[in-house]
Amino acid sequence: MTVFILVAGAFTGPYVWRDTAARLTAVGAEVHTVALTGLGGRPAGPGEAVDLETHIADVLAVIDSVAVESGGDIVLVGHDYGIHPALGAADRRARSIARIVHLDSGMPRNGVPALAAVPDQRLREELTEGGGEPTGLLPPARDAWPRWGSTAGLSEAALDGLTALAAPQPLGTLLQPLRLTGAVAAVPVTGVLCTGNGPGIELVQLMVDLGEPAIQALADPRVTFFELATGHWPMLSCPAELAEVLAEAAAGGGHRLKPADAAEPPPHLRPFLLDVPERPRERTGNTDLYLPEGPGPHPAVVIVHGGPVPAGARPTPRDWPTFTGYARYVAGRGAVAATVDHRLHAFTDYGRAAEDVDAAVERVRADPRVDTDRIALWFFSGGGPLTADWLAAPPAWLRCLAVNYPILAPLPSWGVADARFHPVRAVARVGKLPIVLVRAGREMAEIAATVEEFLTAARRCGADVEVVDVPQGRHGFETLGPTDEARDAVRRAAGAVLARLTA
Repeated sequence: MTVFILVAGAFTGPYVWRDTAARLTAVGAEVHTVALTGLGGRPAGPGEAVDLETHIADVLAVIDSVAVESGGDIVLVGHDYGIHPALGAADRRARSIARIVHLDSGMPRNGVPALAAVPDQRLREELTEGGGEPTGLLPPARDAWPRWGSTAGLSEAALDGLTALAAPQPLGTLLQPLRLTGAVAAVPVTGVLCTGNGPGIELVQLMVDLGEPAIQALADPRVTFFELATGHWPMLSCPAELAEVLAEAAAGGGHRLKPADAAEPPPHLRPFLLDVPERPRERTGNTDLYLPEGPGPHPAVVIVHGGPVPAGARPTPRDWPTFTGYARYVAGRGAVAATVDHRLHAFTDYGRAAEDVDAAVERVRADPRVDTDRIALWFFSGGGPLTADWLAAPPAWLRCLAVNYPILAPLPSWGVADARFHPVRAVARVGKLPIVLVRAGREMAEIAATVEEFLTAARRCGADVEVVDVPQGRHGFETLGPTDEARDAVRRAAGAVLARLTA
């Protein structure tokens, strides 16, 4: 028999699992929900300091009772904050646990408190500085739950219930570092990704391909993944689907990521789909210039990569085939092309990355071979949020803004509190600036949703947007296998950008 032990997240208790638990029980599983102290379990005693260790003890008590009574395979499920006490307990009972399920949760590390996984950056700063009430962090008001995760899929009744039953989160549970011996690393793992809240499997695979050291372990064959097209509380928004996924996870099912292969370049380092000749290139600081024929001054296209890209990634993005390929193609069509390295190494780095891009643009405009009044900016993928500044206040010399398979609104799990990097909101102030948007037909759902939001907002304000569709294209299609459709899209997009530069 499979025995599920379910640990709820911040502010919530066993009640959130009611419908999921009923469905698991109906298919023959044994289900236990953990009542964490102060969150549906016993109330804290007078003067008692409730911290992460308190909650680990709560989970251990259930594991120990189950191991004695049933002897079944224990699958330990942690949602949101709940993965922290779940992992802490599993580390001390690793031989008793058959699998750990991270349900739309982070990847806790030894010595790091749960506060690091709180999505709202501003709230993290407040708590670090001593915010919160003595009794704990007060639960969100009804309209403030999105600070903790996407409420997509929740009915009005479910949101009302979530709000009515929420309890203060003891501050010590967020501030006390998690301590792991390493024993838990031997336990198989499943991640359930809620794509209405954050990245799906394809985006996680992309991060593995980029060489992010912290997530290389996710390509271990003992790690599986599932996706649910819902927000952060799937036990309330789609309990039947969640129960089905948990049952499959317990049986060892799920998608496995492909590990980096030293014998084969990762997708972002494969050849560009057009055969473009080499061009003269000049490197200054974080910027490379690709020069066309003739003395100029020429119009210029500044090419901005996405991310986050690990700080130690080599080669750096300005040497990736997609960006060198576009740069050579643009230079061959008579414009200066510039590729830029910037410091978008984490979702908290958009401010630093924006500074780097601003400096690169000014460096390009200052070059005597560049027509300072005819500049286009071309952003890719996770660089999409960097377009917001330019959309909100486009300078007169900016003749076109282009985006390829962009992220155009922060995903809820990013915790980006700064409204500055939100192109969907910024486009209302774009005025007459032409926009070229290259849309991949097989885009990841979580990214495609932001593109559609952007286009809806653009239509509402009458923005000048030309969409270049690649119906069979995937995210990063330029190096994922050449097709006539993809080649044509690259030529059309470059042609549209250059036409606006010379108009």
